[in-house]
Amino acid sequence: MTTAEHATHRAAKSPPAPNGPGSEKTEQWSRLSLLVVGLCFIINAVDGMNVFLMSYLAPSIARDWALSPTTLGELFSAALVGMAIGGLIIAPLGDRYGRRPLILSSLLMMSAGMLLSGFAASVVALLLARVLVGMGIGTVLACMTALVAEFAPPHRRNFSVGLLQAGYPIGATATGFVTAWALAHHSWRGILLFSGFGSLVLFPIGLLLLPESVAFLEHLRGGASPEPLNYMNHPLDEPSPKTLPSPKPREKHVLSRLLGKSLRHDTLFLWSAIFFGYMVLYSIVSWIPKLAIDAGLDPKAGIFAGAVYNIGAFAGTVVLSRLADSASLKPLIASFLLTAAALLIVFGGVKMPVGAVLLTAIAIGITLQGGFNGIYPLAACVYPVEVRSSGLGWAMGLGRAGAVIGPMMAGYILSLHLPLIALFLVLAIPLVIAALSAVSIRQLTH
Repeated sequence: MTTAEHATHRAAKSPPAPNGPGSEKTEQWSRLSLLVVGLCFIINAVDGMNVFLMSYLAPSIARDWALSPTTLGELFSAALVGMAIGGLIIAPLGDRYGRRPLILSSLLMMSAGMLLSGFAASVVALLLARVLVGMGIGTVLACMTALVAEFAPPHRRNFSVGLLQAGYPIGATATGFVTAWALAHHSWRGILLFSGFGSLVLFPIGLLLLPESVAFLEHLRGGASPEPLNYMNHPLDEPSPKTLPSPKPREKHVLSRLLGKSLRHDTLFLWSAIFFGYMVLYSIVSWIPKLAIDAGLDPKAGIFAGAVYNIGAFAGTVVLSRLADSASLKPLIASFLLTAAALLIVFGGVKMPVGAVLLTAIAIGITLQGGFNGIYPLAACVYPVEVRSSGLGWAMGLGRAGAVIGPMMAGYILSLHLPLIALFLVLAIPLVIAALSAVSIRQLTH
């Protein structure tokens, strides 16, 4: 048994009473809780790398294979289809078999998909490989969100789950700079293979260090705790258990629970917030270089606008997550998203010098990505331990439909050659809906 399994077993066996001696440990970071958040942050950064790498390599692939823009769009969408499959079908298994095995399996799926992408001999093979990459990402994000929520100290749960999401734009930003250098020295196949091997390196690290959720183990034993358990500050010298509890049999389909009387209200508003949030988020991420150029920047500065947007996205996620530890999360999300809607209208409707355009792009990244990523810790509070992976997976999986519809809608509006302000007025509407949906969630404490 690994070091992490020793820690998980000992923690699950004899946690301090929530209000008894030693309960102060629940309010403190421990070695293992820091490890869980840090390792999941790194995995999510690799997710960002694996998703955005295709957009950076697309011109080279299109040139070598003489691909049309339509075919490139299908390649971009393939990963989103995989993410939906991962969230809707695979992630719910984390509530039956545990967060740890699903995260490790997802790492293998992502790695295999990236390696197969590098060896792909046809467009169809590359499409299928990208679907596999997306399946891993859609699964791992839901399961990592649940795991981090269950290991973080209760008063740091919002920050921890938000910080996890901040890894994604970091990976995307770093990938852009590294890929720009690497393409001058290596083929696109070599870069994809390097990314695949880099993802694969995380598997043995996770196998050795990543623990199972203590709250999940307590649930299997029939005593689920309403708060994350986080008692990992003692020596790891407890003998290994012979067996772990067997998975509980499924009582009914997960949708019956998510849409049951107690969770229906929050589930529907959560789905709405994530769907409309994804719609705008992916529209901006996909089109911001072109939109910046249309707003008055030269092509090189337009690409830079995409990079600074992701820098703002990281900063906004960290800022909102930190504020959420001491303020109500729902008003924070709404204020960030509504501010983002206003900034989008300014970006598209006001003529500005280059510096002001870039600053506005950063501000959009801060408010849009920060507000959207705040929905994840909110979702982690909605669902109890026994359906947390399922609830997160379904919310993220259905939300991917918004991620597909948004860029297509933006492309259609741009093809009409309407003034740029028209697109941003349209994009502001789903942001308002997402903000209203977020504040309508009851934010149950589980």
